[in-house]
Amino acid sequence: MASSLSGAAANRILPVASRARFSLSLSSASRSSLSLSSPSCPLSSAKCFRFSPFISHLSLNSQRRSMVNVSSRGFGTVAAALDLEQLKSAKDDIKEILKTQFCHPILVRLGWHDAGTYNKNIEEWPQRGGANGSLRFEVELKHGANAGLVNALKVIQPIKDKYSDVTYADLFQLASATAIEEAGGPKIPMKYGRVDVTVPEQCPEEGRLPAAGPPSPADHLREVFYRMGLNDKEVVALSGAHTLGRSRPERSGWGKPETKYTKDGPGAPGGQSWTVQWLKFDNSYFKDIKERKDENLLVLPTDAVLFEDPSFKVYAEKYAEDQEAFFKDYAEAHAKLSNLGAKFDPPEGIFLDGPKQAVPEKFVAAKYSSGKRELSDTMKQKIRAEYEAVGGSPDKPLQSNYFLNIMILIAALAFLSSLVMN
Repeated sequence: MASSLSGAAANRILPVASRARFSLSLSSASRSSLSLSSPSCPLSSAKCFRFSPFISHLSLNSQRRSMVNVSSRGFGTVAAALDLEQLKSAKDDIKEILKTQFCHPILVRLGWHDAGTYNKNIEEWPQRGGANGSLRFEVELKHGANAGLVNALKVIQPIKDKYSDVTYADLFQLASATAIEEAGGPKIPMKYGRVDVTVPEQCPEEGRLPAAGPPSPADHLREVFYRMGLNDKEVVALSGAHTLGRSRPERSGWGKPETKYTKDGPGAPGGQSWTVQWLKFDNSYFKDIKERKDENLLVLPTDAVLFEDPSFKVYAEKYAEDQEAFFKDYAEAHAKLSNLGAKFDPPEGIFLDGPKQAVPEKFVAAKYSSGKRELSDTMKQKIRAEYEAVGGSPDKPLQSNYFLNIMILIAALAFLSSLVMN
């Protein structure tokens, strides 16, 4: 999402009326068949997916194709409740797909484009957009910025069929985060339980995703990402995901037909990457853009501006020097993006690894005994709590009547004296 293409650039990817025709049919097993005809890129000749998270440049692995249907009603059915075991198994299946299809970039892009339609100025769900699974519907798939994402859906639809309790909204974000982690990136602190929209009428209007070559790149990025509630640091951090993927000029209008880094794949050869190792998640994107010494590497206007705009540059320079800082900020920004606009059930969400709960401290009597050693911190806290409960504090001693205390002391001594005398 950090630099996803729409507008003029995206229209080069998939003109709505002419590039693709969807033939729709739904099988009884909730699997579907999709036929996609395109004079410039027939589906049957494609080999394997190769996407930037932001630009459509796809090819399909014909050995692993799974027939899916796209219709105005979307892919399959909507899950009613989250099954944590299904979610864990779905993640394992995604990992296996990544090992053979190398589709990390397009899966990152799938999650980002579902979440990146969020508008913080709209309170109602699902009108506000965001991570709600709406990207499975044909009307949204045909948005220029989403060109080729139907093929990402083809990759994960068998997983959805297998684990029907996992919503599309969760599956899109699970696939995106898993792709980052499996490419060597940071572990994303994700939560799940997102609710799916149910009809295509709930899809957002076209035009909410960013473009690659706007007249004023910095202003454009801020306009789009500020609308989502993100800040300059998050814009730059998310842009770092361009370390993954390639751009193909015949599909996006950007990049070279091939370079020395892409001519041999992996997967279908060709396209121009932002980095040398374009299936490895690291901070080389920032290093390469800063140096700009290799003509084989792609730099879009929205990439170059990260080192030109004074505010963006602070973070871009930092990430070029400090990969650990980049990973930390990226993981936080990605998690935030994945939650934008989502409605969770339960409202607090569910964590794949389970919530982290504090283990109660076992009571040991000796620990609370003063003896010859200092009181434990726990006992000190208990004493302080009791002291404050009756009005005391470290800066305010308890109120007392000095003369009354003296009189009580004298009376007690007199009483003890009389007992002794008797």
